[in-house]
Amino acid sequence: MILNLSKIKTEALLLFCKDLIRHYINERQNTFEVSDDILNYMSKTSSEMLVQMEYMTYPNDYYLKNAKNFKIKAVLAAYNLINKEVSKVLEKEKEFNPSMFYFSLLAMWFKELNHESRSKEYMYFIIYPYSIIYDKLLLNIEDEKFKALNINMLEAAEKVILQLEQMSFRH
Repeated sequence: MILNLSKIKTEALLLFCKDLIRHYINERQNTFEVSDDILNYMSKTSSEMLVQMEYMTYPNDYYLKNAKNFKIKAVLAAYNLINKEVSKVLEKEKEFNPSMFYFSLLAMWFKELNHESRSKEYMYFIIYPYSIIYDKLLLNIEDEKFKALNINMLEAAEKVILQLEQMSFRH
């Protein structure tokens, strides 16, 4: 059986981001001086992203029930690599901004590395205007600590994506 490794990694990334959004979607810790407008925008955007991720991935129990399937096993292996790399990279971080982190993961994968650029099924993520998010979370932020946190999230996401891109499925 021939598998498209880029599609497997993409599915794992979307599954990971979906789980990340679900975990943090109702958590609104505003320990920084960030306007309610930006927080509301990020919440709305995360909800919209989640809808698209739900559409592009199976429910989580599907992956668990079919873990012996060759393709699902590969998706779960890529998901586990992402999770392991995220844990390593964020281990030294005191604070975490899940919105900036998952946006950076997606932007790096779809825009900077151009994965799935010819795939119609991932069109939403390919054409999404990630620059608007970067503007809102980097340029339009006056709180320097929050801006620094977002830059850290961007750098952390970059490290994780580079590890995912290098992942080999050979045993």
